[in-house]
Amino acid sequence: MNRVDLTEAAADLLRRLADVHGPLMFHQSGGCCDGSAPMCYPAGEFRTGAADVHLGDLDVAGVHDPVPVWMSRSQFEYWKHTHLTIDVVQGRGSGFSLEAPEGVRFLIRSRLLTDDELAVLG
Repeated sequence: MNRVDLTEAAADLLRRLADVHGPLMFHQSGGCCDGSAPMCYPAGEFRTGAADVHLGDLDVAGVHDPVPVWMSRSQFEYWKHTHLTIDVVQGRGSGFSLEAPEGVRFLIRSRLLTDDELAVLG
């Protein structure tokens, strides 16, 4: 059971981005200015710490390193009962996220976790 997953369209984009930028990571904050969108960075470029929660690592076929997904602890408090799926859609996102020049943006799709899933995740 994972808290986070991705669509095939997002996996395709991650393969392209990894070819150019190397290992990747995601972070999602609860702030304004695209804060509700997952931001993709070269691994380690966004500093994480005690104010962040590691949601899991995405294993993407064709990408050598797992892609860690982080969320600000304050945002996680609102989303801890959800399963998150990273997807990609047409449109311009934040200039800080690696996909911005591609004319697409990552976004989160969510659903409530079942009681059984919550029990497994603890």
